[in-house]
Amino acid sequence: MSFLDFLSKPTRPLVGLDISSSAIKLIELSKSADGYRVEAYRVMALPSNTMVEKNIADIPALADTLEKLVSHSGTKLTDTAVAVSGSSVITKEIELPAGLSDLQMEMQIEVEADQYIPYPMEEVAFDFDVIGPVESNEDLVKVLLVACRQENVEHRRAALEMAGLNPKVVDVEGFAIERAYQLMASQLNQSGDQLVAIADIGATMFTFTVLEQGKTIYTREQSFGGKQLTEEIQRRYGLSWEEAGEAKRKGGLPEEYEAEVLQPFVDSLIQHISRSLQFFYSSSNYSEVDQLLLAGGVSAIQGLVTRVEDSLGLPTEVANLLAGMQVNSSINAEALANDGPAMMLAVGLALRGFE
Repeated sequence: MSFLDFLSKPTRPLVGLDISSSAIKLIELSKSADGYRVEAYRVMALPSNTMVEKNIADIPALADTLEKLVSHSGTKLTDTAVAVSGSSVITKEIELPAGLSDLQMEMQIEVEADQYIPYPMEEVAFDFDVIGPVESNEDLVKVLLVACRQENVEHRRAALEMAGLNPKVVDVEGFAIERAYQLMASQLNQSGDQLVAIADIGATMFTFTVLEQGKTIYTREQSFGGKQLTEEIQRRYGLSWEEAGEAKRKGGLPEEYEAEVLQPFVDSLIQHISRSLQFFYSSSNYSEVDQLLLAGGVSAIQGLVTRVEDSLGLPTEVANLLAGMQVNSSINAEALANDGPAMMLAVGLALRGFE
């Protein structure tokens, strides 16, 4: 078992790096009295088979892409924040005796770890943070325990170090999403007690999260994403993978594309969101959410918000945290606006440097 910095508090800006199944998104933010400013940003596709879902299969290929990404982004920072996915992480609130030092708490957790963590202890990285006293017993404190398999962390660290970067923070995707949502809620003047669902549709993974008062109360991952739309374009129109991806983003496909390819994909996406909502309702005491936010590259599909709202009867909008930020003049503002909905996790990671 090794100790890890899931919950540490960095003291200077970090580059947020979202390493997904098909691409890496990088963002560097600065902060002033006027809010946040985007200083550097870049998105770069990963070579095929670099990742298997969210697990690293080829560390040198990932390191090579990271090195190119950083070079093209223009960032001068080397301190980075990356995340491990929610499905590979265990978060649990436990109770420990009050008055213990950090070292004593660490030793106590190691002794009792088999109660909380279903992995062999020598394979586990963990961190903890004292939340506060137990209201019903002043001799105990509530402690947030976060743990995951050591290899998930070490593979990320190895790739970053190979690329000349300093893996300052290994975060949890769910915590980064919470951080990003809190910023977005303040931008939209939303009340903090809303029940908000976030549907993050990436290339291969669909992640559905429900937040109550800004904290995750439900999450579910499924294999579904924009790659399926790209593959269908590729198959139907005889295009290469790169050509299909370009056509999906920029248009120029035959007239029947929208009715015969895009709409069936959107119908399937709405079904995934609807099922995820039903799973949440059936496993909780809730029967509705106040708002749905769409994130990930797929959320940029024109007309998607209206289709989802009409089908589900839920107030829906795209989660674009960058829309209200100032932007460094060296950045292509149009490209940033297009990629904005896919940057939620990267932004949440970069925000870790300002806590």
